[in-house]
Amino acid sequence: MANEWQYHIWKLASRLVCLLPHPVLLSTGRILGRLYYRLAKKQRIRAIEQSKERLGLSQPEAEAMIKKSFIKLGQTFLEVLHMPALTQEKVRRYITIENRHYLEEALAGKKGVVFLTGHLGNWEWFGAALALEGFPVADIIKAQPNEHHTRILNEHRELFGIELFASGTSEIIGAARALKKGKMLAFFADQDAGHDGVFVDFLGKPAATPLGPAVFARKFKAPVVPGFIVRNPDGTHRIMLEPPIYFEDTGNPEADLYTMTERMTRIIESAVKDYPDEWLWFKKRWNTEVKSS
Repeated sequence: MANEWQYHIWKLASRLVCLLPHPVLLSTGRILGRLYYRLAKKQRIRAIEQSKERLGLSQPEAEAMIKKSFIKLGQTFLEVLHMPALTQEKVRRYITIENRHYLEEALAGKKGVVFLTGHLGNWEWFGAALALEGFPVADIIKAQPNEHHTRILNEHRELFGIELFASGTSEIIGAARALKKGKMLAFFADQDAGHDGVFVDFLGKPAATPLGPAVFARKFKAPVVPGFIVRNPDGTHRIMLEPPIYFEDTGNPEADLYTMTERMTRIIESAVKDYPDEWLWFKKRWNTEVKSS
């Protein structure tokens, strides 16, 4: 495989980071985040402009908020490399889970759970923590631009028994089987879905939104449990689980799918508004434009 050395460099970096205690990860991550803020000009400008437009922030407010988000991203980056050293004891030390009964009760229904989340906080530790706590986690994943990053991330996820299915491939059939077996199938529903999605207002602007979570909820009559992870001021994490919502069938499949998708979008939107410095503002969330009629 071309550029195989990249993979081995990342593996070595991960082994070295696994030797570091969490406070060192946090302090070093802050430095990396500040450096990234200075060097990643395109991402920084896009993040600032999008947050100004969508949240109505002033230039200084947007710059301060985005700088905080980049610092947190630097910390998350090192924590992700540290994942092979993550244990249940560490999870319970660094991560609290609020309202876990919502997920437990939903899974008890034996219809699986459509788990709704977005790119807030350290979502990689999110999945690992739930898996280590005994929840049957399966993810629908999107490949990274760099195949070696994807390979490393998938290896880390599989360490915790997380079952992986690639979006846009025949693996979706396996994802459906996993849900049917009673697993929780995680969807990151805050990504640009291209012209395969439906346009739903997100933070006041139409955004191509994936239909997948609503389709799976309808087909399998599975509850949808929203959940997000955010970082506490001391650098630890908090997982917030919300009450399940259910697909409502009025006999109009197209309208019902749109209504459910819109409802889920509002949940993610609320989390972004509540914790704006946790979200990836430089993502091209509004990249796909509405086709003119």
